Amino acid sequence: MKTPKRLFDFIDFMAERRSLDNAVNSKVNGKWVGLSTKETKEQGDRCSAGLLNLGVTAGDKIAMISSTNRTEWVLADFGMSQIGAINVPIYPTISSEDYAYILNHAEVTCCFVSDEEVLGKVREIESKCPSLKNIFSFDDINGCDNFEALLATEADEAAHAEIDKRKKAIDPLDLATIIYTSGTTGKPKGVMLNHNNIVSNVIASKKRLPLGYFKAKALSFLPLCHIYERMLLYLYFYSGTKIYFAESLETISENLNEVKPEFMTAVPRLLEKLFDKIIAKGELLSGVKKKLFDWAVDLGLRYEPYGQNGWWYEFQLKVARKLIFKKWQEALGGNLTTIASGSAALQPRLARVFTAAGMTVAEGYGLTETSPVISVNDMRNFQMRIGSVGPLLDGVEVKIAEDGEILCKGPNVMMGYYKDEEKTNEVLKEGYFHTGDIGVVDADGFLKITDRKKEMFKTSGGKYIAPQVIENAMKQSTFIEQIMVVGEGQKFPAAIIQPNFDVVEAWAAKQGVFLSKNEVWSENKKVQEKIFDEVNQINERFGQWEKIKEIRITDNVWSVEDGHLTPTMKLKRKSVREKYQTLFNSIYDL
Repeated sequence: MKTPKRLFDFIDFMAERRSLDNAVNSKVNGKWVGLSTKETKEQGDRCSAGLLNLGVTAGDKIAMISSTNRTEWVLADFGMSQIGAINVPIYPTISSEDYAYILNHAEVTCCFVSDEEVLGKVREIESKCPSLKNIFSFDDINGCDNFEALLATEADEAAHAEIDKRKKAIDPLDLATIIYTSGTTGKPKGVMLNHNNIVSNVIASKKRLPLGYFKAKALSFLPLCHIYERMLLYLYFYSGTKIYFAESLETISENLNEVKPEFMTAVPRLLEKLFDKIIAKGELLSGVKKKLFDWAVDLGLRYEPYGQNGWWYEFQLKVARKLIFKKWQEALGGNLTTIASGSAALQPRLARVFTAAGMTVAEGYGLTETSPVISVNDMRNFQMRIGSVGPLLDGVEVKIAEDGEILCKGPNVMMGYYKDEEKTNEVLKEGYFHTGDIGVVDADGFLKITDRKKEMFKTSGGKYIAPQVIENAMKQSTFIEQIMVVGEGQKFPAAIIQPNFDVVEAWAAKQGVFLSKNEVWSENKKVQEKIFDEVNQINERFGQWEKIKEIRITDNVWSVEDGHLTPTMKLKRKSVREKYQTLFNSIYDL
């Protein structure tokens, strides 16, 4: 088969080259259950036939709301895309009101849900969504049509003829999906991506990620409703990579050890948590073992690729990998060689230490509007520079505007925002997509992100503050789990902090610090002093006007569910500010 041009071509491409026995795998009743490439294609055709029987026509919008990644997602996506229906994935954790907004805005006619909880949220607003005609559940739920009923439809000769007719009619520039961005403020915008947007990104990304044809397994757990993991799903088919869907975020360690993948994706928050757990275990060691552990970690934190640290460092690194880092790899399945990191800024220390341990962290950059990858690091061919987001993908052009904003042009750039010409025209100008991110491209072609344009602010003294840079540095302290720098229009920058409560409790126990009656850790003076000490150590890296002068500590965990974070773990600054307005006021005596 020729190079894929439309999303559904990837399964055909894989099937014609070589059919894997377990191409797509999910955990069912405690056991891994896999579909072969042939079975995946056959069941996708059955899904298409079932949708045709429902009267689904080209251009109809079908929503996908799943709390976990699973095989059914693949079958439904394949089944709808090859008959010209438009996939509208929705984050399961958003409110039922947001469900209603998206279902109505996209005029969704059919909806796939994963489980009873998601179904319950859809049922709440079903009567407010006049276009919604059918709901199918992946789980077996009383009172809801099951996805298996669609797959029970025989894809007979007539159905195949109609499917083939629909496939031939689909142009690579036709709309394939509408992805509603989670957004940090305001109503979500529907990003329109055509087949070519995503396909071009898959093919260009394949050249950067070390997935040899039919030679690897990948563990998938980042939400498929986000374009990052979804693009990689197509890339797995394109490269013949066996796909294993993790059960949940809580079972990542268990699933890694069961599957033993060579490749996985991650967001920085996950890598932070993995590193913190490793360090916490190291703290329990004593004597020679503790000294070896600390030596290896220190070595890893100084890592530079391509032997830049010299032969003596490389010799020590070999020893550290054999004595210490090998155990880190074993804890993550033993075969993991590459972790692709995206969605938010990664602390360079994490890229250094995991790559030193033999698990290369390939940090990349992109947005939903760019399908998503603009650039990505690759350890091969000297295409990796820690602290950058790598060289640009083939076919992608970037220029830096006068104010430092990153502008992008290429086949990966979206068609526009659905039903929103005004917002489309705000970001698509003269062929370039205005990313809203500030960055630079160095002399060697490596892109580096410095901040979000919209998040930068001025103090009352007229000094610019780039909060993301400061926040990313501050999170290098194991005591700081989340942080938001504030101070727009004020005399000085300050920070609202959610501490890592496990680290705080372990430190307090060692120091003999105990809570008084009804006291919480955020109110304890010793804890406050300790965290401010951590902040002040990192403050030394910044100019006088950038230093955090005061902090306030929250007593609860910031989460997606409570509105602190987007589903991709970015800060919802407006929401966090509103939730902790009292703390903010106390900083500036408002």
